[in-house]
Amino acid sequence: MSIILAPFAGWCAPLDEVPDAAFAKAMLGDGVAMDPVSPELRAPCDGEIISVAAARHALALRSPAGAEILLHVGIDTVALGGEGFDVHVRKGDRVRAGDKLLTFDLDRVARTAPSLLTPVIVTNGERFRIRNASLHRSLASGDPLFELEELSAAASGESSTGAPVVSESLVVAHAHGIHARPAALIARIAKDLPYEVEIRARGRSARARSTVALMSLGIRGGDELVIAGFEARAATGIAAIAEAIRNLEAAAPHAPASMVVAAAAGPNLRGVIASRGIAVGAAFYLQALDLAVSETGQGVDQEQRAFDRARDTVRARLAKLAVTAAPTVRDIMAAHLELLDDPELVETARRSVVSGKSAGYAWRSSLRASAGSLKATGDTRLAERVDDLLDLERQVLAALDGAQTTSFEIPAGGILLARDLTPSQLIDIDAGRLGGIALASGGPTSHVAILAATLGIPMLVAAGLRLLEIPAGASIILDADEGLLHPAPDARELATMRERLERRREQRVRDTAAAQSECRLASGERIEVFANLTGTAADATLAVAEGAEGCGLLRTEFLFLERITAPDEEEQRRCYQQVAGILGARPLVIRTLDIGGDKPIPYLPLPPEDNPALGLRGVRTSLWRPDLLAVQLRALLAVQPAGQVRILLPMITDLDEIRTVRRMLEEVRNSPGTPPPLLGAMVETPAAAVLSAELAREADFLSIGTNDLAQYTLAMDRGHAELAARIDGLHPAVLRLIDATCKGAAVHGCPVAVCGGLASDPVAAAVLLGLGVSELSVVPTLIPQLKSLVRGLTLEACRSLAQRALSLETATQVRAMVREAIP
Repeated sequence: MSIILAPFAGWCAPLDEVPDAAFAKAMLGDGVAMDPVSPELRAPCDGEIISVAAARHALALRSPAGAEILLHVGIDTVALGGEGFDVHVRKGDRVRAGDKLLTFDLDRVARTAPSLLTPVIVTNGERFRIRNASLHRSLASGDPLFELEELSAAASGESSTGAPVVSESLVVAHAHGIHARPAALIARIAKDLPYEVEIRARGRSARARSTVALMSLGIRGGDELVIAGFEARAATGIAAIAEAIRNLEAAAPHAPASMVVAAAAGPNLRGVIASRGIAVGAAFYLQALDLAVSETGQGVDQEQRAFDRARDTVRARLAKLAVTAAPTVRDIMAAHLELLDDPELVETARRSVVSGKSAGYAWRSSLRASAGSLKATGDTRLAERVDDLLDLERQVLAALDGAQTTSFEIPAGGILLARDLTPSQLIDIDAGRLGGIALASGGPTSHVAILAATLGIPMLVAAGLRLLEIPAGASIILDADEGLLHPAPDARELATMRERLERRREQRVRDTAAAQSECRLASGERIEVFANLTGTAADATLAVAEGAEGCGLLRTEFLFLERITAPDEEEQRRCYQQVAGILGARPLVIRTLDIGGDKPIPYLPLPPEDNPALGLRGVRTSLWRPDLLAVQLRALLAVQPAGQVRILLPMITDLDEIRTVRRMLEEVRNSPGTPPPLLGAMVETPAAAVLSAELAREADFLSIGTNDLAQYTLAMDRGHAELAARIDGLHPAVLRLIDATCKGAAVHGCPVAVCGGLASDPVAAAVLLGLGVSELSVVPTLIPQLKSLVRGLTLEACRSLAQRALSLETATQVRAMVREAIP
């Protein structure tokens, strides 16, 4: 038994009094709350600091007995961005009970935050039980707060694997550490091993087969870890996992530049833009299904069978949804399926059932303990994955209860308001009737935000608790273009926004109707508008329906990722042929495998690289493994009709790369009498832009990948959270390289396309066309709007805009100039 002390003076209250569902419902773990009257947070016990939130409002420490205690000053204080907080410790520091951890401006936090109630939570509650909490009383700093009883190893599920027989240590070079995707990659490798492997870091360990356990370690860039095996044959598996960690992708999810926080205007609410658009409609709330969970089980066998049946039910439902879903939805369903069978989650729940708990209580406890560990890392990306765990909790509990999916009455065009929302809740409702979504919490990279963007639903997140004060049925305005929600618009404001929305709808109808015709400038010049595709039939069908005149970029990586062997020639041919058939006679540009250290695959063990973005990737990888390239080229040549497929080579920086691939094409061709397919080169580096005249002599067409071109030109990593928003393809330096590319290609009459993100930016279209681009390849849903825009431009006006853009100093100036010229 150990004693946890009050971290400051104040009133101690039950956790369920905290005005935040995540804390009040013990989603992060059991504990108490304190209302502080002193501005100093002190250590509640001896221990080690295991995380400090970036916003300095929360930290966690581990006691000598292993209890992980989260101290979170106030509610929604993350919004202060660290203002008013001073942290006196760092992660890894050892502290004594009563040591000062942080100080804060009590008055400022009280004025700004919804509540000063400070949760004190044990996030690994599967190992400890809280006893004798000092509730409903005033405490001085250092008074006993509660007792912690350590459970037995059998009840807690503590591993006793023993001392490692083989191990390997390494420093994580990946800037963002072991977040969700790297953890999933490691887990997939470990699941194929016939023995147990552990990852150990900073005094903690996790089973390598468990994505959740790996994420909860909170490993970040620069941390040292040890991969441990417990039998001699584990050396092979350890080496494979070590290689995967060394080659982790450099990119990490971040909020795109468009997802900005807008300034508040009067009584309006501000939020973070997750999906652009506007909506006017009645506010409504989801009435979540209240599922009671009994703690005591009705027998181990009965509870285990019920647990397995419930998971089978959820698994079948997720798999069924994934069959016909869009690619983004499929990815989310796949992530949920992975978590549903996560060995750490499942086995923790089973051990709880064995100790006498009900299946529902065991599952909820397992997920909430993992959710608490993720939250305690202080990593916002990992914290957003907590929503996925809570979503799975709800689904399995509903299956255990035999509850049917709740049918919600959604007012036509209604705007859904909620504290948070899970992907399955959004999938369950009739999203077609939704006008928009606004959440009090949440983040723009959460799965539900990504899903809303995919469905084209305007959405704001992190709008604050005032959002929940809006009465159901009230007419509100959601402006997810500006990041504002108008909770009480007057009649004039409603009428103005409805007119604006109606004009948009009418324009969309006109644009879609006209999108099936070929695209020309108002001055008569032909501009081809193609679609970027991921290779699915659904994508290709959508592109044709939206008016695509062909595919300007078919990414083939999806065929090669997340598998243990490379796809053979027939599998590739079938996939390419399916897309070609849907496109009909339209051109199909297929990019060869663009993979490297930033996208590791188990069967392609690339050499360790300090900077994968500058190493083996794109065509370099293909020429390093010509056997894989030869198979892909044969599959591309087999697609019918002959001539429809055009082959695009990524990351070209050298003329010999094109020549080598062309020779390989001739070697694998089975029909020497037919013309060879067109062979293009991607311009993604300054080197390729400078050599454009020479490249145009060797290639049949050039395609500019503006995402990488901007990254390499501006020397800013696209995955860097602080820099990514500053990477803009309309930067004059990038535009001058595009200008050089078009001029070099014109020497040999070589057409130039843009297939990168800049092509999908309506503000950039006129500038690109003025520089000499004749093909834009974009996301399918943008095609009608882009065609409409292009048809209203003349080549002379575009050239004038382009020349003015080249003379400016910043991307901001370029955007302002274009918006003024083309309202």
